[in-house]
Amino acid sequence: MIKNQTVWLFSIALMAFTGCVQAQEAKVGSIKIENAYVRATAPGQPAAGAFMKIENGGTAADQLVSASSPAAGEVQLHQMSMEGNVMKMGQVKDIVVPANGSVDLKPGGYHIMLMNIKAPLKAGETVPVKLKFAKAGEVEVKLPVNAVGGGMNMH
Repeated sequence: MIKNQTVWLFSIALMAFTGCVQAQEAKVGSIKIENAYVRATAPGQPAAGAFMKIENGGTAADQLVSASSPAAGEVQLHQMSMEGNVMKMGQVKDIVVPANGSVDLKPGGYHIMLMNIKAPLKAGETVPVKLKFAKAGEVEVKLPVNAVGGGMNMH
């Protein structure tokens, strides 16, 4: 009985982590990227969200001003916000990373949209994304593709 319960619990834990791969980290100047990932897409799905934590160890604020990826025709910086009782999403020109602070790009807030995806993003793969900061410069991050519902929250 106990052996069956142990196997069952192990199987549930394994299923919970299926499709989640280790989040990517990178550094450029005083900027550090942590817990970066992109969500998997279904065939024909034209866009996917990318998420991460951006830390700024410097004494001056910086801005994420653009992103690009060979996996997408266009990459945009976005923000979701509530206006009254309606959730709206729209493109922003930059994302400020405060001095000695951080910003979380996460579902429901700031995020990166990979648009006009050239091929479905499959769990277990990685997607290269180049991030450009106003002060720190450019850095390429290889974002692991997580299964839908397999987002990571490792803060």
